[in-house]
Amino acid sequence: MAPVFKQITIIGVGLIGGSIARAALEKGAAVEVVLFDGNADALTRAGEIGFGKPVASIEDAVRDADAVFHCVPVGAMGATAKASIGAMKSGAILTDVGSVKGNVAREFRGLGRDDVHVIPGHPIAGTEKSGPDAGFASLFEGRWCILTPDAGASAAYVEATDRLAAFWTALGSNVERMDAQRHDLVLAVTSHLPHLIAYNIVATAHDMENVTDGEVVKFSAAGFRDFTRIAASDPIMWRDVFLNNREAVLEVLGRFDDDLTALRKAIRNGDGQKLFDVFTHARGIRREIIDAGQDTAVPNFGRDMDGKK
Repeated sequence: MAPVFKQITIIGVGLIGGSIARAALEKGAAVEVVLFDGNADALTRAGEIGFGKPVASIEDAVRDADAVFHCVPVGAMGATAKASIGAMKSGAILTDVGSVKGNVAREFRGLGRDDVHVIPGHPIAGTEKSGPDAGFASLFEGRWCILTPDAGASAAYVEATDRLAAFWTALGSNVERMDAQRHDLVLAVTSHLPHLIAYNIVATAHDMENVTDGEVVKFSAAGFRDFTRIAASDPIMWRDVFLNNREAVLEVLGRFDDDLTALRKAIRNGDGQKLFDVFTHARGIRREIIDAGQDTAVPNFGRDMDGKK
């Protein structure tokens, strides 16, 4: 297939940025990939791995790019976008991969470049790994990527959005377009709250005075191991997610508190039917996720014991 972009620039060479770079080159979605990272060691390592061309300044990195992907924690995106926007060429695309879209979109659109197409995005893919070595080209295959473009924009903007969608499709993603506020509420349910629960459960297990750390580690059942895997995610990234999506997270957390109270009451009252009904409904959702191709029914949730998947 013909490349979607001649040159793309990746700002932030961790798991997502590295995976975009690798996939773009491997699948021919871009001719050239330019890399920048504020961490000099990470940038050097990315150059050693060879999934793009490292450049020492953010301005030089974005100067000739057709599309610039900001792959940094949500709390840092405003700063990296501000540092790069002035050097971008007219008609280029400014996008991101963050798990929060409302605040990021507002920051991006306040940068003062009407001739740059601001199209926030979010590939719903990842692992608990981080750093330049963590990325791999197949990360986005069969996964959703949500774009939150402006409504009622110009023909040129619509064309740029279509090109960005084509790029993600070339990387193997299924592309959905969605309002930014809707995105933030949906992701608060499907991603943000589960991470908050995982961090809290692992911290609770560690802090329980009548259960030792050694026992928690030695007798970890599959459910707890899954929580520890999620809780191994980058704490900076997740701190920024919760601070930037606080309204949606608090709304969903309130509903979760209500439902948890109902389960607590059922356990206290010995209401087995209530517990059975909730568990049966949840089990059905698991089957729907597998049927939709978003996970596998392979034992151990499709992960090898060595943690490679």
